[in-house]
Amino acid sequence: MIDSAPLKQTLFDHCRQYVEQRIETAKTAMEAAQSAANEESKSSAGDKYETGRAMAQIERDHHAQQLAEARKLEQELARIDAGKIHSAVQPGSLVLTSQGNYFIAISAGKITVDRTDYFAVSAASPIGVRLNHAKAGDEVVFNSKLIRILAVR
Repeated sequence: MIDSAPLKQTLFDHCRQYVEQRIETAKTAMEAAQSAANEESKSSAGDKYETGRAMAQIERDHHAQQLAEARKLEQELARIDAGKIHSAVQPGSLVLTSQGNYFIAISAGKITVDRTDYFAVSAASPIGVRLNHAKAGDEVVFNSKLIRILAVR
């Protein structure tokens, strides 16, 4: 049996980096949109000015929404103790199954560690919901496929 604590910490760190990158990207895009709106006000006149400024504001608002979503992911991660070993699937669990390996945290996609793939998924995702509270030896059906829970850590 492998020591899951370092593996879980690696997966958790990857999720944290994913969230930090999303936050930084959204902030940078918001600043660029605000700068474009400010430049539009300096260099344009009339209807063109109003349209350009409105479009820049819409773009800024879109990036602000992305930032808010990334902050929610950051809060979800803050509630997870990656060092805790679980006997039943819940946020922070490492779940090894017959159909793949999952880290229940946030939806951050595929993470490869030592040539093994793990999927970081949210507890609220469809697979996260199906796996919730399952224990080693349990079976769940997802997308018409039988999934056997091999281990929960």
